[in-house]
Amino acid sequence: MVEKVIASPAALDLIALLKRRHGEQLLFVQSGGCCDNSAPNCYLPAEVTITPGDVLLGHLAGVPFYMPQSHYQYWKHTQVILDAVDGNPGNFSLEGPEGKMFLSRARLFTDQEMAELMAAGDF
Repeated sequence: MVEKVIASPAALDLIALLKRRHGEQLLFVQSGGCCDNSAPNCYLPAEVTITPGDVLLGHLAGVPFYMPQSHYQYWKHTQVILDAVDGNPGNFSLEGPEGKMFLSRARLFTDQEMAELMAAGDF
């Protein structure tokens, strides 16, 4: 099965830290830009509303990762790779006080992966 979103070891470590600090119930939303920049943001469920227009790409360490449908149209050919680096995210994402920020990287799906996604109706 082709995964639409995966996480680096650094991102998994930061997710684990945030779960210890805030509890198991977290979620990610890949921002579409504007005032919260175009970045993956980690929230508590009460802090954001997931709508039918959001695409669930998958789960990272049990945490769902969503992307707005309009943004997904640009990213659907890629596997999103969640990473974590030192820095200040400059948004309302939970990792800011930790001196870390999540970062989305991407790689294009191979032809074989695209065929598998299409066959599964996931494209």
